[in-house]
Amino acid sequence: MRIAVNTRFLLASKMEGFGWYTYEVVKRLVEKHPEHDFIFFFDRPFDKKFIFGDNVTPVILNPPARHPFLFYIWFEFSVKRALKKYKADVFLSPDGYLSLKSKVKQIAVIHDINFEHNPDDIPWLMRKYLRRFFPKFAHKAAHILTVSEYSKKDICSKYSIDTSKVSPLWNGASSQFKPLHLDQKNSARLTYANGNPYFLFVGALHPRKNVGRLIAAFEQFKQENPEDQHKLVIVGTEMFGKKLNGIEISPFVRDHILFTGHVSLSDLAEIMGAASLLTYIPYFEGFGIPLVEAMKCGTPILSGNKTSLPEVAGDAAIYCDPFNIDDIREKMSYIVKNPAIQKELSQKGLKRSTLFSWDNTADEIWKVICTIAN
Repeated sequence: MRIAVNTRFLLASKMEGFGWYTYEVVKRLVEKHPEHDFIFFFDRPFDKKFIFGDNVTPVILNPPARHPFLFYIWFEFSVKRALKKYKADVFLSPDGYLSLKSKVKQIAVIHDINFEHNPDDIPWLMRKYLRRFFPKFAHKAAHILTVSEYSKKDICSKYSIDTSKVSPLWNGASSQFKPLHLDQKNSARLTYANGNPYFLFVGALHPRKNVGRLIAAFEQFKQENPEDQHKLVIVGTEMFGKKLNGIEISPFVRDHILFTGHVSLSDLAEIMGAASLLTYIPYFEGFGIPLVEAMKCGTPILSGNKTSLPEVAGDAAIYCDPFNIDDIREKMSYIVKNPAIQKELSQKGLKRSTLFSWDNTADEIWKVICTIAN
């Protein structure tokens, strides 16, 4: 069997959501099935570390696809020609984009459709592209993979897709995330928070991640607890070239908020393991991998109560209304002031984390590939 894969998000310089999903899943597919051939479609020069086996043929397709006009050219012309040239039996696209003109069977991974519910979160041209083409991709796909029951129901409802065509497969998290010893925590806190305990947010600074309300709630928390030493560490980068997406930080709390920008996976595992509390309160999320990373570290979680997040965190989090700043602040205080609650959340998180495995995800995806290709 010849499996073509959209690998345009495997970027050595900066791996984020789609990239890590592609890496974790496709690496396992290649290594577990050496008897099959994989063709990787890159849109720029690639790092050889992403060629996971001798059964991989890397192909660079022009133009680099990082703009809606170029998306169309890349998928409808470059990918279409390459699928025919390399005689692919199936095309797997971890970011959900497909080639509408190709006759090859295609599997789309549609993580979520936030752009349908919160269109103003996205620049105009990107919004127009996503809302025009993703319904077409959903109907074109021989099968759709998604990352939660929530997203499955959302996709099927919005795009009138039969539920039998969509498989909800939970994400995993890297094995680098694990509990830290006290000396490791102290070292990480010294490096990332000047030796102070800290709340943590991880994710792109995208409007739906709700960082503005998180910062506002943290400011209220600091005003009510002036002796508290906690900082707020924010790991992530701006989206769409917008500095903090318009988030304003008052002088009162500015010195208590630390932005790390993009960090390596090993650094992120240290930062997560040393945090007092993961404060993860997006108002829309298809899955929320930071929740699993925190659970694997035994880090307590304050989570938003919308969309997929309760499905993922289960009983291993305290929940808040992401639109209610008072509620966010109140839950922060409740967890921080109750060591017994922190211990309970940590234990429940470690137990629940065993439900999430990239190996299981990759195995289920392989079953779908075999079914669709045959």
